[in-house]
Amino acid sequence: MHSFTGTLAWRGQTYPLDSERILLRGCRLRNTDVCYGLVIYAGFDSKIMRNCGKIKRKRTKLERMMDRLVIIIFVVLLVTSLCLAIASGFWAKMFQEKHSYLSAFYKHTTPAQQAFFNFWGFTILLSIIIPMSMYIMFEFIYLVNSCFINWDLDMYYAAKDIPAQARSTSLNDQLGQIEYIFSDKTGTLTQNMMSFKKCCVNGTVYGTGTGHEDNQPPGSGATWSHHVQKKSDFCDVTLLEAAQRDKDPVLREFLRLLALCHTVMVEEKGDQLVYQAASPDEEALVLAARNLGYVFLARTQDTITISELGKERVYRVLAMLDFNSDRKRMSVLVRDPQGTIRLYTKGADTVILERLQSRGPNETFTERALDRFAEETLRTLCLACKEVSEVEYSDWSRRHHEASILLQGRAQELDKLYEEMEQNLQLLGATAIEDKLQDGVPETIQLLKLGNIKVWVLTGDKQETAVNIGYACKLLTDDMEILEEKEISEILEAHWVSNNNSSGNGEAQSSSRLSRRYPKASQHKKRAIIISGDFLDKILHTGEVLKEKRRLWRRLPCCRAVGSEQQGSLVEKAFVDLATSCQAVICCRVTPKQKALMVQLVKKHKKAITLAIGDGANDVNMIKTADIGVGINGLEGAQAVQCSDYALAQFSYLQRLLLVHGRWAYLRTCKFLRYFFYKTFAGLMAQVWFAFHSGFTAQPLYEGWFLALYNIFYTAYPVLSMGLLEQDVSAKKSLEFPELYVVGQQDELFNYRVFGITLLHGVSTSLASFYIAFWAFRDHVGSKAVGDYESFAVTVATSALLSVLMEIILDTKFWTVLSFAMVAASLLLFCLFSFLTQSIDAFRIAPAIFCFPDASRNALTDPYVLLVVLLSLVVNTIPSLTIHLYHTMAGKTTIQQKTRLKAKRAPEPSVELRAHVSRGSFHRRSSYAFSHQEGYAGLITRGDSLRAGAARPGLLHPEMQTPAVSSPRSPSL
Repeated sequence: MHSFTGTLAWRGQTYPLDSERILLRGCRLRNTDVCYGLVIYAGFDSKIMRNCGKIKRKRTKLERMMDRLVIIIFVVLLVTSLCLAIASGFWAKMFQEKHSYLSAFYKHTTPAQQAFFNFWGFTILLSIIIPMSMYIMFEFIYLVNSCFINWDLDMYYAAKDIPAQARSTSLNDQLGQIEYIFSDKTGTLTQNMMSFKKCCVNGTVYGTGTGHEDNQPPGSGATWSHHVQKKSDFCDVTLLEAAQRDKDPVLREFLRLLALCHTVMVEEKGDQLVYQAASPDEEALVLAARNLGYVFLARTQDTITISELGKERVYRVLAMLDFNSDRKRMSVLVRDPQGTIRLYTKGADTVILERLQSRGPNETFTERALDRFAEETLRTLCLACKEVSEVEYSDWSRRHHEASILLQGRAQELDKLYEEMEQNLQLLGATAIEDKLQDGVPETIQLLKLGNIKVWVLTGDKQETAVNIGYACKLLTDDMEILEEKEISEILEAHWVSNNNSSGNGEAQSSSRLSRRYPKASQHKKRAIIISGDFLDKILHTGEVLKEKRRLWRRLPCCRAVGSEQQGSLVEKAFVDLATSCQAVICCRVTPKQKALMVQLVKKHKKAITLAIGDGANDVNMIKTADIGVGINGLEGAQAVQCSDYALAQFSYLQRLLLVHGRWAYLRTCKFLRYFFYKTFAGLMAQVWFAFHSGFTAQPLYEGWFLALYNIFYTAYPVLSMGLLEQDVSAKKSLEFPELYVVGQQDELFNYRVFGITLLHGVSTSLASFYIAFWAFRDHVGSKAVGDYESFAVTVATSALLSVLMEIILDTKFWTVLSFAMVAASLLLFCLFSFLTQSIDAFRIAPAIFCFPDASRNALTDPYVLLVVLLSLVVNTIPSLTIHLYHTMAGKTTIQQKTRLKAKRAPEPSVELRAHVSRGSFHRRSSYAFSHQEGYAGLITRGDSLRAGAARPGLLHPEMQTPAVSSPRSPSL
């Protein structure tokens, strides 16, 4: 899917074939009359077939636990049946010895045979306690709770008509157990609506906040005003006047680069031209150049047409050096109308500045400007160019063609040639693009932190940009200690030494020295970690990690005997322990693979439930790796949403998804499981107690119809209503008290201890229902002489059923009309089916099937039996009622205490962008985004996405439209 290497020999020439020449199923080819193609990857090699057996289904913690409990119940069933069968064998032997005069009835059956048959009889009789119907009801509850998410108007984004969408219906309860959130920044925390704000050209900073903003000066757009965007966030009088005078060659090349070095497409729509940008950054830069007089007009396979201050110029494209996440830059090699060959390059400052021919005052000033831009959370980009001689280009072009047709190592050879060309550059300047925070992001992160959910930001931007965004959205606070890479390395070393201090005194002294140097690091105070992708490589087993780890730990005597792989695992564990002890983690300049590996690290070493949220294709790996993946419907395409479990329009909706729907789903699922197991044990374990008084003969206690309908009609609906509608507090209170979310993180509502208590509760209910009736029927009969087996069975069944329904009624905290209807339906169905299955007419038709004629009517109309049922109900209810009252009073006290604490809580500082507040010295890194995807340059140079005719200049529309070649499965224009 992601790589294809081949060559095409045709009429004496060789052409390279790669993944850019492949059209995936679902693509639409435009502006082409006839084409010849070859079908590849068909049949069992198709994408869907190749991925059939490799997709890992996500399962919740409760679902896995439920499977283990069913296995335990099955084992208990077999053990119980075996014990009862053995007891039946001994009882049969004793009976035969005591009543030998009845030998004619059992002379053909030995006690061993009796035990064998009774084992299977008890297995069949007790098999009803295996909760098979629970799985069907479980899926129905998941489905309905997913519909509640889809129908929630508070998560509906009216501006774009985008509702919340539960794409997976089997993960709802796990939304209430999230411990770590891994979030992208661009398009997730921010709006991903880029606007050109500032630039630095030849030692001068232009743009908003520089003092040069004003309305457009008179005459500034005399020749290109019909191209200028009507609404522009960037307007600098000084820059407009300088561009119009056209006397600064550096500014001229700067604006020319913005108009030439990109992969933006132009398509004619009626009498207008529309821009089609691969990323919002690209569009913002091209629009800024257009507003300053350098208008991108048209593109063909080998030419780019632009208007420079009203004068049309055509540049011939010799090569496009495409962008990717490793190069972090893109270049275009063009021949201008005068015949000069020039290379225009834009990219991250970390890669551009190290490729400059020389460094002077201009470069130093530009670096300082980049730092200021980053402190203002602006996304920065460096621009450079150079002139290429004919001789140099001829030699490079020949080697470029040879490398492009290689069958092995093609990408590596092309990267070497790109690296060779992109050297000795002349710096032109830097740009700064603003990407604002989404509405409600600070409040959402604050609520998530109060709910004991830790938020980690994984971004491709530079450190200063990510840090200032962290402060703006309240992820970072002023009272936090910021740990950077050097401090983290020494803390990890101290951690290693503390775990191996038995090897000598030197290590203990080293640990003591580090504790004195970083006293805060050894205490449990508010801390945050800020690291880069390069530092992360040393921990995530990527690149030269083993070499780096050997170098890092070589000086420690305790580590010399430890293998590099074991060292790597220990370093990972130490890093995860340190990171998870912090209140915030920000990872800058990370690749998509590193994002996924960070999630995998936390899952591996902490066994925690994780959630990843992002909006672009670079977040897909992270979303798939996390336990819960959330996609944002943004401007980066639909890849993240298509691979996600839940789709939202805004990051702020995450608070309601987790704190309301997630917590409710976890509560409902846990209560459903508890009461499903409880009602199963409470109603059906009486079969076991009856065996002790029926000679262990596997005779059923209940009527067959009661056994068949107990789990389907009599008790299913009240338990189902709890799984669908139960709420402990309202949605408003859930958001007001996010601390309630901790219950799900700690697995308090359903675990093995809770299951054990539920089992004991069900067993005690069945014991009370059975033996109270047994005691009442033993030496006394009612006024209607009801003391028979059928009346006893009806009494026990009614007592158990009413006790189960009373437990559900007592523990239901949120009553609706449907809840009342479910309980009433259970009682009505019990009465209806008892009347139908125990009628005299049914008995006459099939006496073997309807073998309890008028049993319920005879028993339940006797006052004595009714008193027995009432006594059983009271005995089963009083302990539970006492516990419920205690928990209710304790819960009210806790809420009152939290309310008082919240009232005394100091007011939070206003959410503001701390752009100019010193946060300490940072090592500057580029904020060039990874939102752009590679592969567009090849489409352009081949003309695959171009119109047959040249576009007419002067007809421009600023809005980004639908791509010309689109596929739901591949990144393409």
